[in-house]
Amino acid sequence: MQKAAIPVQITDSRYSWSRLALTLLIGTVLNAGMWAIIVIMPAVEAEYSGSRAMASLPYTHTMIGFGTGNYVMGRAADQFAAMLSPIIAAFLTALGYLLATMSGSLLMLSLAQLLVGFASTIGFGPLIADISHWFVQRRGFAVAITASGNFLSGAIWPILLANVLQDCGWRAVYLVMAVVTLAVVVPLALALRSRLPDKLNAAAEQASVFNAKSAGLSSSGLQYLLGLAGIGCCVAMSMPQVHIVALCVGLGYGPAVGAQMLSLMLLGGVASRIVSGLLADRLGGVRTLLVGSILQCLALFL
Repeated sequence: MQKAAIPVQITDSRYSWSRLALTLLIGTVLNAGMWAIIVIMPAVEAEYSGSRAMASLPYTHTMIGFGTGNYVMGRAADQFAAMLSPIIAAFLTALGYLLATMSGSLLMLSLAQLLVGFASTIGFGPLIADISHWFVQRRGFAVAITASGNFLSGAIWPILLANVLQDCGWRAVYLVMAVVTLAVVVPLALALRSRLPDKLNAAAEQASVFNAKSAGLSSSGLQYLLGLAGIGCCVAMSMPQVHIVALCVGLGYGPAVGAQMLSLMLLGGVASRIVSGLLADRLGGVRTLLVGSILQCLALFL
């Protein structure tokens, strides 16, 4: 396949912004598997007559798949064209949805969610890595927008799927998501066929190594420290995100109200990521992380 032409002004160009918009849309659809299982959790709990802990098992498998998938699919994204990884992920995610609809036990549903989580990782880390190479002056903002696709997915899809869940059941929700994933992601991914010249990728790698050494760390060491910090950050968020819909159902408000609560929470996350991206372009990444960490500690204390 012939490579598409790349604009003369490559980074921070009009094409870069259009690529960012496409990336955000792909992420918003691919990440839906993380949130759909939260919306259907009360229905799963009722169908399989299990405890809340047992009903949470499919989401646990989703996150295990998401964690391992970021590593495996991320390495694959380094080897192949940016458009190929989302297309593969779309088919694997749709397959996971279909397998979930045929599940006859909580274990089968959990294994299907393992595949959904594994495949949907392309909608987060690898897309962020790709878009970061297309921006220099506004890199922090571009990365934040791409990362917001994860939360934007959780803000939009629970609201859209709540009525389908109430009227047709959770299997219908997953059938809808399988069709939407293939219909949206595959055409959008084909538009990402342009690739950066090798010399720009090499320059970005050199800059990354230099920045890491300026902090007295290797690139790998800095990456592991950021990963550890990410775990600490997400532990504080995991409980309310995962159980807010089930809590609202348990209190008698219904899944639709729970979906609204989840959407409101995640819209706050979208706003936070965008503001953090703007700050990163002005203050730098380290100062922005410190500001965000202090604010999170304050919020948890309160």
